[in-house]
Amino acid sequence: MSKAAALREKDVAGLATEIKDLQKAHFGLRMQKATQQLSNTSTLRVTRRDIARAKTILAQKSQETPAAK
Repeated sequence: MSKAAALREKDVAGLATEIKDLQKAHFGLRMQKATQQLSNTSTLRVTRRDIARAKTILAQKSQETPAAK
């Protein structure tokens, strides 16, 4: 199962917590990079894209909700 498919199975609250967790992880990676403790800098790009993916799915779900009413 792809990351997007796994995120689509979550509800809006689950997506919001996922985004918050990803943002905390990204902040930690940025701090490691600033202190030159991060050896694999490509993880920054991966987490940034994961955040964008989750935000996109959250926006899609929030658009679907008013249409259903």
